[in-house]
Amino acid sequence: MAKGHKDKVAVITGASNGLGQAFAKRLAEDGVHIAIADVAPGDQTVKLVEQAGRQAFACQCDITSEQSVKAMAAQVQSKFGRCDILINCAGIYPQQDFEQMKFEDWRRVLSINLDSVFLVSAAFAPGMKQRGWGRIVNMSSSTLGSVVTGFVHYMSSKAGIVGFTRALATELGPYGVTVNAISPGLTRSPGTLARKPRAGLADMEAEFALAATMQAIKRPEVPEDVVGTVSYLTSDDAAFITGQTLNVDGGRVRT
Repeated sequence: MAKGHKDKVAVITGASNGLGQAFAKRLAEDGVHIAIADVAPGDQTVKLVEQAGRQAFACQCDITSEQSVKAMAAQVQSKFGRCDILINCAGIYPQQDFEQMKFEDWRRVLSINLDSVFLVSAAFAPGMKQRGWGRIVNMSSSTLGSVVTGFVHYMSSKAGIVGFTRALATELGPYGVTVNAISPGLTRSPGTLARKPRAGLADMEAEFALAATMQAIKRPEVPEDVVGTVSYLTSDDAAFITGQTLNVDGGRVRT
């Protein structure tokens, strides 16, 4: 069990599957109770958390809606009384050439990937500040350090998360609240598996294999490769780390 995790409460957006579900499972194993905020049903994640001996509940929430986020925060308050750890994991990863991109495409990606981070953080950061302890972890992407096409809206949203993380870390640091970001590489998850492969590649398996050739560790990334970093950043051991973006991508991007 990670230091300081026992009986803490975590809210994880996008935790019905993929990376968010893996984070929920790991933090539950660390001793954390979990609230799942997702538009998709979170029953399976609830079962995983309960199997680890922790409490869980799932709230269907549109994280792009201020009213929906406020309703979700009220449910968390009613169930657990607080949020100690916030993992802003929900996001989409569409590939679209800039010339075909419409403003509504741009706004959809920015709304889900970046606006939601503001809304959910704004809902829980005041309580963390008041109690003098909190951990916020946001998900960026190693695409920011990669030469890729078709992701102008996506990369813009993830760059915004890095800026948001740095700025909020400065404001919350004096109150015992840390704010950090993680940049994974291309990770095998339901979201990425559902995408069409890049032009010239037969399927997503070929894209995962291609990504692995660009890494120091020559295998595709999976959600379990990222959970240890989340566990560490949300523990007491990481109390003096804030405003940082950690690349967890098998050594593809160096900073």
